Amino acid sequence: MSTPESTLSSGTDRMSGRARGVLLVLCGAIFLEGIDVAMLNVALPSIRSDLGMSTGELQWVMSAYVLGYGGFMLLGGRAADLFGRRQMFLFWLGAFILFSGLGGLANEGWVLILARFVTGVAAAFMAPAGLSIITTTFEEGAVRNRALLIYAGVAAAGFSIGLVVGGLLTTVSWRWVFFTPVILSIIIMIASVSLIEKFPRPDRTGQRVDLFGAVTVTGAILLLVLTVERATHVDVGWTIGTAAASFLLFVAFVVAERVAPMPLVRLGILRNGSLVRFNIGALVFSGGFFAFQFIAVLYLQELRRWSTVETSLALLAIGVDSVLSPTLTPRLVNRFGNHRVIFGGMLLAVLSYALFLRVGADWTYAAMFPTMLLLGIAFSLTYGPLTIAATDGVDEEEQGLAGGLLYTSFQFGAALGLCAATAVNIAATGEDGSTQTLLDGYHAALLVPLSAAILGAVVSAFGLGRAPTRDEPPGGTQAEVPVPVQVG
Repeated sequence: MSTPESTLSSGTDRMSGRARGVLLVLCGAIFLEGIDVAMLNVALPSIRSDLGMSTGELQWVMSAYVLGYGGFMLLGGRAADLFGRRQMFLFWLGAFILFSGLGGLANEGWVLILARFVTGVAAAFMAPAGLSIITTTFEEGAVRNRALLIYAGVAAAGFSIGLVVGGLLTTVSWRWVFFTPVILSIIIMIASVSLIEKFPRPDRTGQRVDLFGAVTVTGAILLLVLTVERATHVDVGWTIGTAAASFLLFVAFVVAERVAPMPLVRLGILRNGSLVRFNIGALVFSGGFFAFQFIAVLYLQELRRWSTVETSLALLAIGVDSVLSPTLTPRLVNRFGNHRVIFGGMLLAVLSYALFLRVGADWTYAAMFPTMLLLGIAFSLTYGPLTIAATDGVDEEEQGLAGGLLYTSFQFGAALGLCAATAVNIAATGEDGSTQTLLDGYHAALLVPLSAAILGAVVSAFGLGRAPTRDEPPGGTQAEVPVPVQVG
């Protein structure tokens, strides 16, 4: 696929009008993803009450989305490279509209879970297509970094705004949490058709989609998450069986990719130690973040009996990342480099979860606020720099694959984190339903995000002493990201 180099004047740190339009549309799409997930997060207790779902079933409303997202992300990235980034983005945006609407009409739990899964699949094709449009539209270096940090900041803003909007909409009906993204998606689609340039279709002569690879890796991910989620309430033999089946599918995937003429994942890309490290960091950070959100919402609404609006406002402090991502983070990256900024974000996440670990039945919001604020700062220091670092230095023809790997890590981590926290919560919660037994379950489950953040800090620490890349000055900092960050 030809690179739309006309959107950016070579050697300048300013974006052309076409580039600004493309970035606006793609930021709209990632904002949609953020607001969609956040709104659903605060609506979960209302959905459980209306549809009569258990805690185990309820987490699948979230996990089905992230499984569809993470399971098909690699195929989505490959499809963007093979069939055209614009084509994939628009087609799957249409699918997102259709199945998000179906979720709002669901009257049975299984229908809602199915709709969320397919919506996640649609997002799995949209996200790497959108990210690769950015990374091939903007030259590698200062301008691309600016675009990616704006992109990350808008994603954070979507999540923050979604927390409040979701609480407000749920007071009317949780179904509006699904109908609102439909309206936003239609607006984004209309703008996308006119703003995103049409380019010649990629030459697919002799190329094909690796469906076997897609099926095996998706099956492996699904079985692994299912193993974690059901480990506390099925016998050991069932757990061992599903874990073994997941492992065998992963092995089959690796073997298939080694011999496939056109693999879904070129295994050679995994020899890039930095890329692997950043993807592991994305996996564990996302897992901890989503696990904490899930348990915090249950604590606030089911034990403290806070309303959906009160809950969303309590979590709003996390939204400080929407301000810091495009303002403070670029300055820190300029001075310290992506590796050190990511490491600092991981350490702040450890501190934030540790502070919440002994949450009590009568905690004031002032006692919770430091955790929410620190977690928002941690997100701002981690998400954007991970997005830059995980795609930096990757050849243009594999930008879709690199984006697919990164988003697979984020979503696979989210699914694992949700399932692990749910499993621990169920296992540690007593059957009498008392305040103390509920607290025991929350305390145990909060060890999941804390452990994930510690692992993320350890993994990211390995990159602190590495040699500078070709885009970094001798001090180990990234190529300069112009600040203040603004489009135009």
